[in-house]
Amino acid sequence: MLQDIRQNVVKGPVARVVIWLIVISFAAFGIESILLGGGGSSVAEVNGEEISPQELQQALNTQKRRLIAMMGDQLDPAMLEDQRLSSQALQSLIGRKLLTQAADEMGLAISEQQISSVITGMEDFQQDGQFSPELYKALLAESGYTPGYFKQSMKEDMALNQLRSGLAGSEFATPYELELNARITAEQRDVRYLTIPIENFRQDSEISDAEISGYYEENGARFLSEESVDLDYIELSVDHFRQPVDEQLILEAYELEKQEYQYQSEYRVSHILFEAGEEQQQRLQEARARLAEGAPFADVAGELSDDVGSAAAGGDLGYTSGDAFPEAMEQAIAQLEPGVVSEPVETDAGIHLIVVTDRREGKPPELEDVRQRLHDDIQASEARVVLLRTVEELKDLSFNADNLDQPAGELDLTVARAEGVTRSQNEGLFAAPSMLSAVFSEDVLQAGHNSEVIELGDNRFVVLRVRSHHEPQVRPLEAVREEIVASITETSARTAVAEEAKRALGQLQAGTGVEQFAVENDYQWQVELGAERGNNAMPPQVLQRAFELPAPTEGENLSDFVMTATGDALVFELVRVTRGEYSALPEPRRQTLRGQVGAEYSSLVDTEFQQGLRDAADITVL
Repeated sequence: MLQDIRQNVVKGPVARVVIWLIVISFAAFGIESILLGGGGSSVAEVNGEEISPQELQQALNTQKRRLIAMMGDQLDPAMLEDQRLSSQALQSLIGRKLLTQAADEMGLAISEQQISSVITGMEDFQQDGQFSPELYKALLAESGYTPGYFKQSMKEDMALNQLRSGLAGSEFATPYELELNARITAEQRDVRYLTIPIENFRQDSEISDAEISGYYEENGARFLSEESVDLDYIELSVDHFRQPVDEQLILEAYELEKQEYQYQSEYRVSHILFEAGEEQQQRLQEARARLAEGAPFADVAGELSDDVGSAAAGGDLGYTSGDAFPEAMEQAIAQLEPGVVSEPVETDAGIHLIVVTDRREGKPPELEDVRQRLHDDIQASEARVVLLRTVEELKDLSFNADNLDQPAGELDLTVARAEGVTRSQNEGLFAAPSMLSAVFSEDVLQAGHNSEVIELGDNRFVVLRVRSHHEPQVRPLEAVREEIVASITETSARTAVAEEAKRALGQLQAGTGVEQFAVENDYQWQVELGAERGNNAMPPQVLQRAFELPAPTEGENLSDFVMTATGDALVFELVRVTRGEYSALPEPRRQTLRGQVGAEYSSLVDTEFQQGLRDAADITVL
C-alpha cells in the first residue's frame, strides 16, 4: 500500500497540500509535539507541578541512548522496553523537579547570556574553534532535541549545579575528623615476607591408572559436557527483499532532493544584541549612531553586544537557510542586502541589529552524482516495507505452527539449521543475549514451541525452534585423562606448598626470622618498611592480611601466610605499626585528604537534602 501511495498519490495536488500542512505543524508547534503526542494529561504531580508524558518520553529516550552507547552490540532489545525503564525515569524526573523547585525558592537563576556563553563554548558545537549553528542544530536533531528544549534543560542543569555546589560548599571536616581519618589512612606497617613458589613442588611423577579412575569416579560432575541444542531458524533482513528500482522513482527522489534545505540559499549573519534593561534604548541608539558614522559592525558588536558568545567573533552567528533563528530575525534577514544594517528587530532575547555578511546560492548536485545513493535508499526503503510486512505475516503463521517449514513454505523463505548452540555461546548469530534468552526459555526449550519473532536491530529478524536438546553428560574417561592428570598434579603441588608454609609459620612463631628461614631453605625474601594501605610494591594478598592483623605488642612479631591464585604461598611477619598523624602529612597529602573527606560529607549532605525534599513533598504518581 505504501508503494501505491508513493507512486500515485504523491504526484497530485492533494499530497502537496498534506505535506505543507505537516511542514507548518512542525514549524508552529515543534517536532516534539508531533513525535511525543499532544495530550495534556500528566504522569505525576510534584507539589502541584505536573510532569507531562512528553517529559517522561524524553527521559526514556535519553536513558535508551545511554544504554545503547554503553552496551553496543551486546544490548538485549528487551532492556529498551518502556515498561522496564519508565519507573526509574519517572523517579529521576521527580527528583529533578524537587531540586528545581528548591532552586527557585532560593532565588537561583541563570541568565540567557550565561547559557549562550556555555553553549557556544562547548567543543561539540565548534568547527575550527568557532561555534557553528549548523553543527549545533544537526547534533541536537540527531539526539532528539530542539534548540528550545536543549536550552531549557541547560538552564535547569546550571541552576541545579549552583544548588549542589552551594550544598557541597556548606560542608567541611573538623580538625578532629581529619585527624581521625589520617590515623587510619596514613597508618604505616613494617612487614617482612618470603615466597614459597609452587614450581618447586610440581613433579612429573607417574600417576597410576587407579588414581585416575578413582578421581574420575569421585569428580564426575566436573567432566560434564555442556548443555546444547540444535536449532531450525528463519532469518530475515532487508537484503532478502531488495528489488530493481524503477527509473521514475529515482527521478522523483532527485526532484525532492533538490528542494532540500542544504541546497537552498544561505545567509551568513552577524548581530548586536541588547537585552532588556533601563539602558537598552540608550545603548541601541549609541550603536546605531556609531554604525551610521562608519564604525565597523564587528567592532561595535564586540564592545556593545550582550551576546557574549558571538560578541567575541564580531557578532558572527554563522549561516542560516531560514530556520536557525527566531521568525522575526529570519524575516529581516531574508529582506536584507549584504552589508546593510537592519532596523531594530525585537525577539524574546532582546533587540537585535542585524547585518548579512555573506550569501551563497544553493546548488544541487547533478543526477549522476547522487543516482547510486538515491537508488540504494529507495531500494532499501522499499525492501524495508516488504520486510516488515513479511515479519508481521511470519509472526501470525509461526505462532500456531508445529514447525518452521509451514510458514517458510507459505512465505517463500528458507529454514536454516544450527547445531551445538550452548548457553555460553559467544560468537555467531546466537551469541546475542536476546537469542540465547529465547533459545533456552521454558516456552521454546521445554514446551517445544516456536519462538517469537526476535528483532536483532539493523532490520534483522529471527524466529527459531529447538530441533533437539542435548542434556549435559559425563565425557568419556579417555577424553578427560590429561585433564585429570593435570588436576591431580596441581592439587598435590598446592597441598605440598601449604604444608611448607605451615612449617615456615611454625618456625617464625618459634622465633626464627623471615630472613634466616629464607636463606636456610633457598627462598626469596623482602622487607617493606612504612607500607601504607595503598602500597603497590607488596603483593596485595600480604598487604590486605597485614592490615587485618592487630598491632603487635612491644617486642612481639605477628606472623601468618596467604595463598595466591597461582598457588604460591607468601609467609610474612608484621613487625611494627605506626599510627598516621595529620600534622605529619605533607601539605599536598593534607589537601587530598581534606578533599576526600569533604567529598564524602558533601555526598551525604546531598543525599539527605534530596531525601528531605521527598519527605516534605506532595508527590502524586498518576
